[in-house]
Amino acid sequence: VQLQESGRGLLKPSQTLSLTCTVSGVSISTPYKYWSWIRRPPEKELEWVGAIAYTGSSFYNTSLKSRTTISRDTSENQFTLHLSSVTPEDTAVYFCVSKENTVMAGPNNEWDYWGQGIQVTVSS
Repeated sequence: VQLQESGRGLLKPSQTLSLTCTVSGVSISTPYKYWSWIRRPPEKELEWVGAIAYTGSSFYNTSLKSRTTISRDTSENQFTLHLSSVTPEDTAVYFCVSKENTVMAGPNNEWDYWGQGIQVTVSS
């Protein structure tokens, strides 16, 4: 299984961040698999952003929910993160990850699979 992030890496404040994760080796519709976005801001811990389930249901970090949408394209086996109205505080390395049977990986971030990560910088 491989996950690969893609998208713009440099944004200005108020723009919308859009990142796509292309999955190979397994269908994103496979039962009981959950597909998440997490991020690591500079010098901070990993933060879960949100997820989309094999059913298409989505789940969001409460603190980001008003700005976040996660969607999927099953024909392309991709899922996409949209984060609106970005600020410099959204600067981070963003990872797409997956976990089976549960949305969250727990405090130790024991995700089953990781993408390599993509740097997103928000700066005027």
